[in-house]
Amino acid sequence: MPLGKRKPKQTSLWVGTSHLQAHAAHPFYRRLHEILDRAKFDRYVERICRKYYAPTLGRPSIAPGVYFRCFLAGYFEGIDSERGIAYRVSDSLSLREFLGLSLEEPTPDHSTLSKTRRLLSLGTHRAVFRWVLPRLRWKPTRP
Repeated sequence: MPLGKRKPKQTSLWVGTSHLQAHAAHPFYRRLHEILDRAKFDRYVERICRKYYAPTLGRPSIAPGVYFRCFLAGYFEGIDSERGIAYRVSDSLSLREFLGLSLEEPTPDHSTLSKTRRLLSLGTHRAVFRWVLPRLRWKPTRP
Protein backbone atom coordinates (compact mmCIF):
# COMPACT_ATOMS: atom_id res chain seq x y z
CA MET A 1 0.00 0.00 0.00
CA PRO A 2 1.49 3.39 -1.00
CA LEU A 3 2.12 6.18 1.46
CA GLY A 4 -0.66 8.80 1.45
CA LYS A 5 0.22 12.41 0.74
CA ARG A 6 -1.50 15.53 1.87
CA LYS A 7 -3.11 17.28 -1.05
CA PRO A 8 -3.01 21.07 -1.26
CA LYS A 9 -6.38 22.71 -0.59
CA GLN A 10 -7.78 25.70 -2.41
CA THR A 11 -8.91 28.19 0.20
CA SER A 12 -11.95 30.39 -0.27
CA LEU A 13 -11.44 34.07 -0.81
CA TRP A 14 -14.25 34.87 1.61
CA VAL A 15 -16.88 33.21 3.70
CA GLY A 16 -20.25 34.78 4.33
CA THR A 17 -21.09 35.21 8.00
CA SER A 18 -24.35 33.38 7.39
CA HIS A 19 -22.29 30.24 6.62
CA LEU A 20 -20.48 30.31 9.96
CA GLN A 21 -21.71 28.04 12.70
CA ALA A 22 -23.70 29.73 15.40
CA HIS A 23 -21.61 29.82 18.52
CA ALA A 24 -22.55 30.01 22.12
CA ALA A 25 -20.70 32.64 24.09
CA HIS A 26 -18.31 31.43 26.73
CA PRO A 27 -20.32 31.14 29.97
CA PHE A 28 -17.84 33.28 31.91
CA TYR A 29 -17.95 36.18 29.45
CA ARG A 30 -21.71 35.85 28.99
CA ARG A 31 -22.22 36.21 32.76
CA LEU A 32 -19.65 39.02 33.00
CA HIS A 33 -21.47 40.89 30.23
CA GLU A 34 -24.80 40.42 32.02
CA ILE A 35 -23.40 41.84 35.26
CA LEU A 36 -21.74 44.82 33.56
CA ASP A 37 -24.80 45.48 31.43
CA ARG A 38 -27.15 45.39 34.42
CA ALA A 39 -24.85 47.82 36.28
CA LYS A 40 -24.79 50.15 33.24
CA PHE A 41 -21.02 49.86 32.85
CA ASP A 42 -20.83 51.47 29.41
CA ARG A 43 -22.82 54.51 30.51
CA TYR A 44 -20.57 54.89 33.58
CA VAL A 45 -17.26 54.76 31.68
CA GLU A 46 -18.56 57.06 28.95
CA ARG A 47 -19.47 59.60 31.61
CA ILE A 48 -16.12 59.56 33.42
CA CYS A 49 -14.12 59.50 30.16
CA ARG A 50 -16.12 62.26 28.47
CA LYS A 51 -13.42 64.88 29.14
CA TYR A 52 -10.85 62.89 27.12
CA TYR A 53 -12.91 62.66 23.93
CA ALA A 54 -13.25 65.53 21.47
CA PRO A 55 -16.68 65.82 19.83
CA THR A 56 -15.50 66.09 16.21
CA LEU A 57 -11.71 66.20 15.91
CA GLY A 58 -9.71 63.39 14.33
CA ARG A 59 -10.74 59.88 13.50
CA PRO A 60 -13.36 58.06 15.55
CA SER A 61 -11.87 56.55 18.65
CA ILE A 62 -12.49 53.34 20.53
CA ALA A 63 -15.53 53.46 22.82
CA PRO A 64 -14.50 53.59 26.49
CA GLY A 65 -16.61 50.51 27.29
CA VAL A 66 -14.82 48.49 24.61
CA TYR A 67 -11.42 49.76 25.79
CA PHE A 68 -11.97 48.78 29.42
CA ARG A 69 -13.57 45.45 28.46
CA CYS A 70 -10.38 44.64 26.49
CA PHE A 71 -8.32 45.18 29.62
CA LEU A 72 -10.75 43.17 31.74
CA ALA A 73 -10.35 40.29 29.28
CA GLY A 74 -6.57 40.69 29.49
CA TYR A 75 -6.73 40.62 33.28
CA PHE A 76 -8.96 37.54 33.44
CA GLU A 77 -6.87 35.69 30.85
CA GLY A 78 -3.50 36.65 32.34
CA ILE A 79 -2.38 38.70 29.33
CA ASP A 80 -0.13 41.59 30.31
CA SER A 81 0.54 43.29 26.97
CA GLU A 82 -1.56 45.33 24.58
CA ARG A 83 -0.37 43.18 21.68
CA GLY A 84 -1.45 40.03 23.47
CA ILE A 85 -4.83 41.49 24.35
CA ALA A 86 -5.41 42.72 20.79
CA TYR A 87 -4.46 39.33 19.36
CA ARG A 88 -6.69 37.42 21.80
CA VAL A 89 -9.67 39.71 21.20
CA SER A 90 -9.33 39.42 17.43
CA ASP A 91 -9.06 35.63 17.64
CA SER A 92 -12.02 34.90 19.91
CA LEU A 93 -15.69 34.94 18.92
CA SER A 94 -16.69 34.97 22.59
CA LEU A 95 -14.56 38.03 23.29
CA ARG A 96 -15.93 39.80 20.21
CA GLU A 97 -19.40 39.21 21.60
CA PHE A 98 -18.29 40.40 25.06
CA LEU A 99 -16.98 43.62 23.47
CA GLY A 100 -20.19 44.04 21.48
CA LEU A 101 -18.45 43.76 18.10
CA SER A 102 -19.87 41.96 15.08
CA LEU A 103 -17.76 39.77 12.83
CA GLU A 104 -17.52 42.58 10.29
CA GLU A 105 -16.28 45.18 12.77
CA PRO A 106 -12.54 45.42 13.37
CA THR A 107 -11.26 44.75 16.85
CA PRO A 108 -9.03 47.33 18.55
CA ASP A 109 -5.39 46.96 17.60
CA HIS A 110 -2.54 47.17 20.08
CA SER A 111 -1.51 50.69 19.11
CA THR A 112 -5.04 52.01 19.75
CA LEU A 113 -5.10 50.32 23.15
CA SER A 114 -1.66 51.71 23.98
CA LYS A 115 -2.44 55.28 22.85
CA THR A 116 -5.74 55.29 24.71
CA ARG A 117 -4.07 53.95 27.85
CA ARG A 118 -1.54 56.80 27.73
CA LEU A 119 -4.27 59.43 27.21
CA LEU A 120 -6.45 58.35 30.13
CA SER A 121 -5.15 59.24 33.55
CA LEU A 122 -4.18 56.63 36.11
CA GLY A 123 -6.95 58.00 38.31
CA THR A 124 -9.52 57.25 35.61
CA HIS A 125 -8.28 53.67 35.30
CA ARG A 126 -8.40 53.26 39.08
CA ALA A 127 -11.91 54.71 39.24
CA VAL A 128 -13.20 52.28 36.63
CA PHE A 129 -11.65 49.20 38.19
CA ARG A 130 -12.68 50.25 41.70
CA TRP A 131 -16.23 50.57 40.35
CA VAL A 132 -16.12 47.19 38.58
CA LEU A 133 -14.56 44.98 41.25
CA PRO A 134 -17.30 45.25 43.91
CA ARG A 135 -19.91 44.46 41.27
CA LEU A 136 -18.06 41.29 40.30
CA ARG A 137 -17.53 40.10 43.85
CA TRP A 138 -19.17 36.72 44.38
CA LYS A 139 -21.92 36.68 46.92
CA PRO A 140 -22.95 33.25 48.15
CA THR A 141 -26.66 32.55 48.07
CA ARG A 142 -28.35 31.04 51.06
CA PRO A 143 -30.50 27.93 50.62
